[in-house]
Amino acid sequence: MINSFASSDDSAVAIAAASAGADVVRSLYGRRLTRIDKGAGDFATAADVEAEKAIVDILRAARPGDAVVGEEGGQQGTANAARQWLVDPLCGTLNYAVGSMLVAVNVALGDGAAAVADPFSGEVFFTDGTRAWVRRDGVDEPLAPTSATSLVDVNLDPPFIGRPGFRAVDLLAHPAFVERFRPRVVSTTLALAWVAAGKRAAYVTDGGDLSGSVHFAAGIALCRAAGCVVTGIDGAPTGPVGRGLVVAADAETHRQLMSMIRG
Repeated sequence: MINSFASSDDSAVAIAAASAGADVVRSLYGRRLTRIDKGAGDFATAADVEAEKAIVDILRAARPGDAVVGEEGGQQGTANAARQWLVDPLCGTLNYAVGSMLVAVNVALGDGAAAVADPFSGEVFFTDGTRAWVRRDGVDEPLAPTSATSLVDVNLDPPFIGRPGFRAVDLLAHPAFVERFRPRVVSTTLALAWVAAGKRAAYVTDGGDLSGSVHFAAGIALCRAAGCVVTGIDGAPTGPVGRGLVVAADAETHRQLMSMIRG
């Protein structure tokens, strides 16, 4: 089955890889899994490791000349390769470890195709780098962002790189935020796919440059392709000198959030 993707386009490879990781995550859910300590309260589980292996197996077979950067396995292949895949095999490990199904499997080709798989809903959000869709029960539908829900996911996980300046957590105490939006905290970048799909109005996190992060690359690619507004918390484009993320379903939502952040 792996070799059948060798001649597929990059989005098909991303979907296959993310789906393979999601199968592992789903199959190991609910088991008592060994924790691998990473320090500073962070850890991985056997599900993270096994899911990444399944993803890398797909990528290696389909694109043997490409480099891969995995959250658990690090760099595989030439570091300065023209084509590099970014893999987060289980985004939301803490959720998963305590029995929550709010997790995602992220696979992204730098500046290209990407897929975000939800292991428990069965949805796969994906892009070819230009347009974006969600696949449900074998049927593909275009992603259509909307701010209608007024729900905004705010990442509250430390470290708070933005301090003593803006921190994403500061939004929760802003009077205008409470009047216009309702906060949500899911602790997984599945929330980015939800902005692209119209399930969330926006997503906000502080931090440094997240554009090349294994955690965020796939979600950013989805949101851009779907037509969302994607910037750093300073309103500047994401990139090497960027800080954090503000991803909004539309320009007006982005404007309102930036006004609160700058205030």
